[in-house]
Amino acid sequence: MKIQYKIFFCILGCMLLVSESRAQRGYELGGWIGMSSYFGDLNTELKIVKPGLALGIIARRNINSRITLRTSLNYGRVGADDANSKNNFERNRNLSFRSNIFDWSNVIEFNFFSYEHGHPTYNKTPYFFGGFNIFHYNPTAELDGRRYQLRKLGTEGQPLGKEYASISAGLILGGGFKFDINRDVSVNIEVSTRFLKTDYLDDVSSVYPDKQTLGDTRGPIAVALSDRSLVEGQGASGRQRGDTKSNDRYAFFGVSVMRYFGGIQCPEISKIR
Repeated sequence: MKIQYKIFFCILGCMLLVSESRAQRGYELGGWIGMSSYFGDLNTELKIVKPGLALGIIARRNINSRITLRTSLNYGRVGADDANSKNNFERNRNLSFRSNIFDWSNVIEFNFFSYEHGHPTYNKTPYFFGGFNIFHYNPTAELDGRRYQLRKLGTEGQPLGKEYASISAGLILGGGFKFDINRDVSVNIEVSTRFLKTDYLDDVSSVYPDKQTLGDTRGPIAVALSDRSLVEGQGASGRQRGDTKSNDRYAFFGVSVMRYFGGIQCPEISKIR
């Protein structure tokens, strides 16, 4: 089992072990803004390269003071360029891409401490979360001043009609810190990573195709964008173009402002019996 799945199930286990929680119910709506970053075949050192604008809208349902369900619609732009790599193979491969991502995410949040809107003490906490996402992507690259959609060009020799899908899914892990500004408004600072089911977010995964076949089926632009290597022979048919052993990832870093819609729970000592 992959490490991210182990972490995800660990998060769920911790949530199930929480037996005592104040009944903080209600909904939250808000938005966030920040940046997105990609990790994959064109960024193998897991550095933040070419960070792009990211933003979204969020809806939360507070189950109690420890557990929250959350859904969000998000946008992010990611990209990378082999020219920025310190690896000789990658620099000579000379590939690049850019993609807009439209992301629908659903997660379960777990607050480390009890968190209640409007409470004088329990009004801040670190939290972590896990869940899944469905997203749309469309990698592109520039050639001679014009930008082309790479999926349609079958740059790794995909047969016509059997290109990789433009919609995929992933597993989400993340964490952050939330705190109240007042009874109704809170600020959240968080980071999350999507472990994707696809290795084609960057259009790079396996080996170089046969150029004659690619040219006959897709045309000369497809050939030019498939092999942009700076060293003769590096892009020969069957040679390594990407790494099929691991899928791509992208991360969001952001700050959100949330508006709470719900009542303040009356303390047990104040209830009429």
